[in-house]
Amino acid sequence: MTQRNVKIFGADGKAVSELSLPPVFTAVLRRDIIAKAVVAQQSHRFQPQGRNPMAGKRTTAESFGVGRGISRVPRIGGHGPLSGTAAFAPGTMGGRMAFPPVTFKRTAKSMNRKERRVALDSAIAATGSQDLVRGRGHRFDEDIELPLVVTDEVEKFAKSSAAKNFLAAIGVWGDIDRVKKSKRIRGKNRTHSVGPLLVVGEYQGAQRAFENFEGVDIVRVKDLSVEALAPGTHPGRLAIWTESAIKTLSDRSWLR
Repeated sequence: MTQRNVKIFGADGKAVSELSLPPVFTAVLRRDIIAKAVVAQQSHRFQPQGRNPMAGKRTTAESFGVGRGISRVPRIGGHGPLSGTAAFAPGTMGGRMAFPPVTFKRTAKSMNRKERRVALDSAIAATGSQDLVRGRGHRFDEDIELPLVVTDEVEKFAKSSAAKNFLAAIGVWGDIDRVKKSKRIRGKNRTHSVGPLLVVGEYQGAQRAFENFEGVDIVRVKDLSVEALAPGTHPGRLAIWTESAIKTLSDRSWLR
């Protein structure tokens, strides 16, 4: 298997050297396993729900019995304005639920280690495909070669102005504009599209520089997850890799 070389760009957007990509970027695309891994990861964030055991049962309603030409659902007795109103039973106003959610239901999905590694490798390889990245809607310059690798200088950015100049220099600022135009109010929350992902070797302050750009996420290479690389189970997120992050990918000992 021949190794593929890519250019390493500096903070000014100019190529400074070349780097051999690790074999993980030649992994086969497995959309099914990626989707399974993302759903399994999301399931661990679900909060167990339950209902009060007496919900819908705090009533004196009893069935009137047979012989009246009406259904035998529990009804409120007496001579008040609600007399004869059906209650308590499922399907009645304010009645109990037939099958309420329970807290002991298992909502977390499990996935074995080999499948999780295959999903991660596949998601990493998808970031190097022009067709997949553009298919997700990301916008970047036509002459950009993926995967996009930059120097470790980016990890030490401390100001948003430097981060903005960097994103414009490497040709991905169009994706930031796309995220800005996608902002919507959904319910009481503000939502927007997913932007670029910056993968660093170690956290050295770049989080502060990029946190003001909506849609941009920063993750340490050893903390990579399938959901970060394939949001919504769709592989091909626009990823910016630092040189140290690419070198860490060559050593698979950190994988859990």
